[in-house]
Amino acid sequence: MEVISPLIELGREALIERRPPQLKQQPYRDRAIFTDLDQNLIGDEQSLRQFIAVMRQHRKLVKFGIATGRRLDSALKVMKQSGIPEPDFLITSGGTEIYYAPKLTADDFWRKQIDYHWTPHIVRRALAELPGLKLQEKSEQSRFKISYYYDQNKAPDIREINSLLHKEEQSVNSCLAFGQFLDITPIRASKGLALRYISDRWGIPLEHILVAGGSGADEDMMRGNTLAAVVANRHNEELSQLMDKERIYFARQPFAAGLLEAIDYYDFFGECRWPEEPPQSASQQSEGE
Repeated sequence: MEVISPLIELGREALIERRPPQLKQQPYRDRAIFTDLDQNLIGDEQSLRQFIAVMRQHRKLVKFGIATGRRLDSALKVMKQSGIPEPDFLITSGGTEIYYAPKLTADDFWRKQIDYHWTPHIVRRALAELPGLKLQEKSEQSRFKISYYYDQNKAPDIREINSLLHKEEQSVNSCLAFGQFLDITPIRASKGLALRYISDRWGIPLEHILVAGGSGADEDMMRGNTLAAVVANRHNEELSQLMDKERIYFARQPFAAGLLEAIDYYDFFGECRWPEEPPQSASQQSEGE
């Protein structure tokens, strides 16, 4: 697995300096669960129903987010077909769009942030003649995401593609998922960056966010201070380098059952922590508040 994320310092600094006003966070919503859609929630109807019931039971404690590579229209269609309730946060198109319940309000500040130095016509032109790359259908493209089918037997190494884009003065995020889907997004956009933006804006500590995924597109959500889980059916080579990382749990169960397993593993509705970390004392908790 290769994930190329050339996060230049200029982009990082500007992202920090131009934050939107923090939204007031209700005190009892001090944690959140974010999960990919395909092959995480969707895949086993029985465990999905169990997960939905658990989330409804704890709705006053936890917020619910979905992070997907799908476009908004595609994600909503699949959610409706599977009976998945509207989440509090919906990250779509590989982290390039953010929507909030209850009316799926788009975060326009995020769109303005990621538009920095984004010139998709140059990206498409630079990659047009490369062997082993084929643009995906129009339904998979969006304003801030260019998606290709990637043939690993014919296409250049992902590092070569990234180098070529740099020669064209294109600072972008290039993400290869499942060895066959290549997404090019603005330098400031990814699932992980979108999640951290939401964490900051809504005042939810990263340490209280459980992330479930399994492809290369999810890796930057899983690294850092979040609690992470890879469900059993997605234990693939792209995340093999994370096997020994702390705060990343490889579940034994597939699909939503694996997410429920991770909730128990982290005691997410209780102490909400990596089991190997010592529990906080009352004084430590009061100091952190």
